[in-house]
Amino acid sequence: MSYIAEQVDDEVQQRSYWRWSKQDFLPEESFQSLGNYRHALSQTCFRFKDRLTSRSDDAIEIVQLRKQSENEMKRCLNWWDLIWFGFGSVIGAGIFVLTGQEANQTAGPAIVLSYAVSGVSAMLSVFCYTEFAIEIPVAGGSFAYLRIELGDFAAFITAANILLESIVGSAAVARAWTSYFATLLNRESNSLRIHTNLREGYNLLDPIAVAVLGIAATIAMISTRKTSYFNWIASAVNTIVILFVIIAGFAHADTSNLKPFLPFGTPGIFKAAAVVYFAYGGFDNIATMAEETKNPSRDIPIGLLGSMSITTVIYCLMALSLTMMQKYTDIDPNAAYSVAFQNVGMKWAKYLVALGALKGMTTVLLVGALGQARYTSHIARAHMIPPWFALVHPKTGTPINATLLITISSTVIAFFSSLDVLASLLSLSTLFIFMMMAVALLVRRYYVRETTPQKDLLKLIILLLIIIASSIGTSAYWGLKPNGWVGYVITVPIWFLGTLGISVLLPQQRKPKVWGVPLVPWLPSLSIAINIFLMGSLGDQAFIRFGVCTIVMLVYYFFFGLHATYDMAHQQRKTESLKIIDHEDAKTNLGLQNPV
Repeated sequence: MSYIAEQVDDEVQQRSYWRWSKQDFLPEESFQSLGNYRHALSQTCFRFKDRLTSRSDDAIEIVQLRKQSENEMKRCLNWWDLIWFGFGSVIGAGIFVLTGQEANQTAGPAIVLSYAVSGVSAMLSVFCYTEFAIEIPVAGGSFAYLRIELGDFAAFITAANILLESIVGSAAVARAWTSYFATLLNRESNSLRIHTNLREGYNLLDPIAVAVLGIAATIAMISTRKTSYFNWIASAVNTIVILFVIIAGFAHADTSNLKPFLPFGTPGIFKAAAVVYFAYGGFDNIATMAEETKNPSRDIPIGLLGSMSITTVIYCLMALSLTMMQKYTDIDPNAAYSVAFQNVGMKWAKYLVALGALKGMTTVLLVGALGQARYTSHIARAHMIPPWFALVHPKTGTPINATLLITISSTVIAFFSSLDVLASLLSLSTLFIFMMMAVALLVRRYYVRETTPQKDLLKLIILLLIIIASSIGTSAYWGLKPNGWVGYVITVPIWFLGTLGISVLLPQQRKPKVWGVPLVPWLPSLSIAINIFLMGSLGDQAFIRFGVCTIVMLVYYFFFGLHATYDMAHQQRKTESLKIIDHEDAKTNLGLQNPV
């Protein structure tokens, strides 16, 4: 049997990367014939129950699934690379575009508080990501973490949102790139787009965004190390521009522009915070680079926590400088900083700001192309999507197929959709993912399969439901009565008691080996509450779009993903059984050859 396995490995190594057979896209037994597929559909309920209750484990994600890529990604990154990747992946369209949009329409000068609220929520999520990324250093990021702790179905819903976030996020940044490029040419922000008679929000076609996405993806596919060098240079230029914006902005500050500070009331702060959360969304790309990091246990915490701390401070200072430099009613929603400097007499500065914004958005697209492809490749390793997308190119050490999938999808959306249509949907998807991550961390700390008593598991489930339900209640009450207080007297203490119950009634079953989230369960529980609260602050349209996308995801899952992952999991079990039999046979033969 081991000889056959070696032959299979040799055959895999000799196969061409560029191949298009059915076996590369649909290798699972359920899709080998129409009869097989009908049989699979007839077992949908049984298979769904199996996938709902089954869990992956660390070894499967770290070792076994990586073999699906056939070639290893190259370990070439250190903590310095990760800090710059974190910086480059975050500072882009969010701060340069959404700041002006939300200050003008939603929060006013209080946009600085919106960034502070989002920053706190993002930092709590960074804590969760850091612990997981150290313990499970794979390209799958949150998808891999949730497969281990919450099971395949929860991981699929998250994976689908990850793909949605990746595609929509890249499209949004590319659209913003075009706006700032037009400003750099001293033209109106929409002047480079093709005007059509399509529906509002989809009537400005953007071929430049398509081209920019294609260039960024090409660089990312060539080499991770070379992409890192390019990111260093572009981020350094961007840093100089950011320092200029902050210093020059405060030099031309007029405190009277901060009045009224809350023109849209307190609800405006949280509604804007939910949207500008998009500006923090790129940090999870760092976790996906764990397979290419030389020393994950040291480099990932420095890269994640360091870059996010710096970014939060920068965002708050930039938002404050903008609203002090120009009254919120006069801020241009599309190119806020460039127009603001022009209005205070620094006409030349708008070109510098536009150039810096372009640099920032270019690095966001570049790092996004890296991280998103690695997410996608690991999702394909688990056969949630065809395993063809899991393949790593033997020469470049990059997942080219996965990069192409994300890039082509992003270009289609970027060509048609406006930034305001994309941003709210993206923020809702991101907040949902980070909320799930906090739940998964609590499960990891307080539940270990075949170790935790059944009564403790039941307690954990009940207390988690209390935390989530009370957080939803707080968010709903805020939406219905933002100036009320009676509802909070009920929901907030219930959240507190749920968290206290986990702390007092349940012993931690697993301690992190290197670095862990402090103040567990309080910080993860607070992350759940804040993320759900910010989700509730988004408009109805965001939830409608999110609901439609979720329905599409579920249709895909029950007709394809469920059966592919079921076959994949059971094939792994058969392989493990054969290995055990092979090992037992070897021991038996050894005993016969060496009788005592």
